[in-house]
Amino acid sequence: MQTLSQENILDVTILEPRQKHPTIFVRFDELNPGESLTIHNDHDPKPLYYQLLGERGNIFNWEYLEQGPEWWKVKISKRDTNETDETLGELVAKDLRKAQVFKKYGLDFCCGGKKTVKQACAEKGIDVTKVEQELQQADKLLASRPLPYNEWSLSFLSEYIVNTHHSYVKKTLPELRGYASKVARVHGSRHPELLAIYQLVENINTGLTAHLHSEETILFPYIKQVEAGSEGIDSSKSLRSIIDVMEQEHEEAGNDLAEIRRLSKDYQLPEDACAIYSLMFRLLQEFEDDLHLHVHLENNILFPKAIEAEKAIKP
Repeated sequence: MQTLSQENILDVTILEPRQKHPTIFVRFDELNPGESLTIHNDHDPKPLYYQLLGERGNIFNWEYLEQGPEWWKVKISKRDTNETDETLGELVAKDLRKAQVFKKYGLDFCCGGKKTVKQACAEKGIDVTKVEQELQQADKLLASRPLPYNEWSLSFLSEYIVNTHHSYVKKTLPELRGYASKVARVHGSRHPELLAIYQLVENINTGLTAHLHSEETILFPYIKQVEAGSEGIDSSKSLRSIIDVMEQEHEEAGNDLAEIRRLSKDYQLPEDACAIYSLMFRLLQEFEDDLHLHVHLENNILFPKAIEAEKAIKP
């Protein structure tokens, strides 16, 4: 491994333009896993990132150490070939602060949490170097310690979800339905998208009401039984099959909320919006934020751990 005194630096400004990328590739290929090369350039070498990704594959980490106006310094580290990219869900499960970066760029870390950052950015046409840089900066933020969801027992996490997120949904949905109905009735003739938003709120209510009941009466009790290692556990049940249905229902609710956001142009209020109109949009945004965390805790933490626990007690 390299030490500070053995730092591997390449000043590409002294090279002929046609020799820059070939020289960097040669130096990168000489690295052992865990070693790094720091390049100094007089402009952003972002095109190199995509060329390196295309020609060598996803075997490196890219970190900006300095970004202009005179110098750009980038540390390129070679990863172990057996090391795989963490998914959005895994990243947020380890550090909830990263969720704010994904929200900023519209990257779904709950229902779409099984994709890597590179995959998610490619699908949306987002500059992956910007997202990865902000994720690196999130690691350095001084913030209050987030709740250690990943350390909780399955039973405790299940109860937390019910008492925090299920309770919120049950309290908020009747209010949302009332506001959506009234706003559609009063403003729908001038803003027909409100009629579609009202119907989507009704769809969310129908789907989530049944969904919460299934989790509270079927899924969560079974997860607690699995965690206890009960000998009398029903061998005919499969967490994977139950969870597949739950995740599909999560995706449906998430899609409905994404459509509401699209129809409302990211909750942009028109000039003739009344107080109830404004309140409905604020409540929808709050509801969406809560559902993202709610689904993240289940899809990316509770469900995978429960499936592993079930494997350990079933023959």
